Amino acid sequence: MPRAKVQRKSTSIDMTAMCDVSFLLLTFFILTATARQPDPLDVTIPSSTYKIKVPDTDMGILSIGKGKVFYEILGQDIRKATLPKMGEKYNIQFTPEEIKRFSVVGSFGVPIQNLKEFLNMNGEQRKKYQETSGGIPTDSTNNQLAEWLMQSRHSVAELHSTQMRVSIKGDANEEYPTVKKVVDILQKQKLNKFSLITSAEGSAE
Repeated sequence: MPRAKVQRKSTSIDMTAMCDVSFLLLTFFILTATARQPDPLDVTIPSSTYKIKVPDTDMGILSIGKGKVFYEILGQDIRKATLPKMGEKYNIQFTPEEIKRFSVVGSFGVPIQNLKEFLNMNGEQRKKYQETSGGIPTDSTNNQLAEWLMQSRHSVAELHSTQMRVSIKGDANEEYPTVKKVVDILQKQKLNKFSLITSAEGSAE
């Protein structure tokens, strides 16, 4: 008995729902993404085969290069809490608008006496200004870097009930005295454990 032939029909899949989901996910990632601020200090970091991802919360990053020191506090809430503490320490009153602007600033390297002027600049002006600045003062008589570290550590402890971690992003050609000065500041605050940011050279065995 001959086998009955089933007529073949082309199948069609409605992709409308899939496109809607894709665009919703794309919109979500765009709106929730955090723009990375450009580093004002051009640092050529040394290479290493050891790989550990730098956390994006409860972290302070010290950039060292050309005899200057820049500081980056990760977390908008930590920056918002740290600036008023620094203002109280140096008798400088920061407005809510200035605190809001500081909360979105990445790495900075200006004396706190010039911070108001710095915050009122646009992005391009800030970049040029920091290129000619001397970085955050680290002198024994005006050690503002030590205060930034101390106050940001207090903010992390108060808001997140944890200890702030510190990473050093040093230029591979930087002279030893500048690096030693920063390490001495960390050790005086009993911060003997910190990480060094390097570029990936290969996989760790």
